[in-house]
Amino acid sequence: MSRPEAAPVAAADASTGKRSSQRASRRPSQRVASAPADRAAQRSAQRAAQRAPQRTPLSRKRVDTVVSRSVAWFGIVFGLQAVPGLLGQYSLGQPVWSALTVGALYGSLLVALLCSTIKRWVGPSHLLVSAVYAVALVTWPFFLADPEVPQQGDHWLYQLTTVATATAAIGLRVRGALIYLIVVPLIYGVIRATPQGGGGPWELGLFNAIYAIILGGAVLIIITMTRVAATSVDEAQGAALDRYARAVRQHATEVERVHVDSIVHDSVLTTLLTAARAETPEQKALSAQMASAAMRHLEEAALVSPDDGTTVRFRQLADRIVTAARQMQAPFAVRVRSLDTRVIPSAQAEALYSAAVQAMMNSVQHAGPPEVRRWLKVSGVHGGAVEIEVGDAGAGFDPEHLPEGRLGVRRSIIERTANAGGRADVQSSAGKGTVITLSWPVVPAEGEDAALGGDPALSIDGEEVRA
Repeated sequence: MSRPEAAPVAAADASTGKRSSQRASRRPSQRVASAPADRAAQRSAQRAAQRAPQRTPLSRKRVDTVVSRSVAWFGIVFGLQAVPGLLGQYSLGQPVWSALTVGALYGSLLVALLCSTIKRWVGPSHLLVSAVYAVALVTWPFFLADPEVPQQGDHWLYQLTTVATATAAIGLRVRGALIYLIVVPLIYGVIRATPQGGGGPWELGLFNAIYAIILGGAVLIIITMTRVAATSVDEAQGAALDRYARAVRQHATEVERVHVDSIVHDSVLTTLLTAARAETPEQKALSAQMASAAMRHLEEAALVSPDDGTTVRFRQLADRIVTAARQMQAPFAVRVRSLDTRVIPSAQAEALYSAAVQAMMNSVQHAGPPEVRRWLKVSGVHGGAVEIEVGDAGAGFDPEHLPEGRLGVRRSIIERTANAGGRADVQSSAGKGTVITLSWPVVPAEGEDAALGGDPALSIDGEEVRA
């Protein structure tokens, strides 16, 4: 009796499995067909997000920029105020010393202003002002035109003492700036009490030194407290983002687990059950079709990164990439620059990290021995974009004849970056090394909106290919 009863059940299971198999075979194709539209929608959302006003929180880098520019303009203003005294006392010094001192001092003020404006070499340029002032102050008594005829009243350099101590606060650490703040005004006070410095009483020299120390100390305290406050804000913000990202990643992991379970149940298991029960040629053909659709479904699921809405700081992404570079079997010269408060979605950050690590692994495996020069450059570029460059001077290869088995370049670097809304630029030739540049996001130029519906374009040696 058991066998006759089992036949209808088996038939029902077979028919149910067939219907499930047909539904599973249609699902991957539907997902594959809708993938370009999904990617186009993601890129449109990224463009809209870039047009939206960006939040600019307080940060140490932003504070340093504001403070350095303020001190540079402060130096220019005080330098202009010192011009009348300079013109009145210019002939008291030897002509060569006067010309060199005025040119070097005012030139260094302009250099500090320029560097603060372009945000390059800010610390060294301000330190240059302090060094030039200290040299001018120490050499002043030895280059008088007539030692018997010193200046009347304070020397014109005294009007720039606070400028020198303020620039030292920018160019030196707190301890070094504090030493400079005390030593330089005291040097002026000592020289001021000598005959070459005007022959003032020592009380006057001491008063001038104390007055300069008080003004410079106020500036140093303001700069130090502002920097400490900005650093505390950065650390608190980073800790909050880390906690939030960790909690959302845990949630995303659970969501991804459910998603993987559904893929395995709807596609893989159904395909295996159908293949196990296939007896006729039609059933076997259906099983093969379902297996092909299931493979496409799995590939599509592997390419699509879940967007959980979380973001990470670009500095965190750069730290992960640099740590991975230092763990490679071959050394990489690392250069990191322009890491500000910009953030990047977690999914895109993970894709860029994986692509960068794969590029470094390819360099270690294929470029040559560890002695080959390799480098990693992580930088922020204008417009809020990020750029990662992995290069070597090794064996190189011909991108136009890339073997089909080299999935590390095609799939793990090019397609993964493109799927995240970025661009992978591969420059290589046999015997001349390889340079892989990953950039995110990619913003199409005006008039390219029609291209958003297709697959993202990638650049290999200047030629566009489709991912």
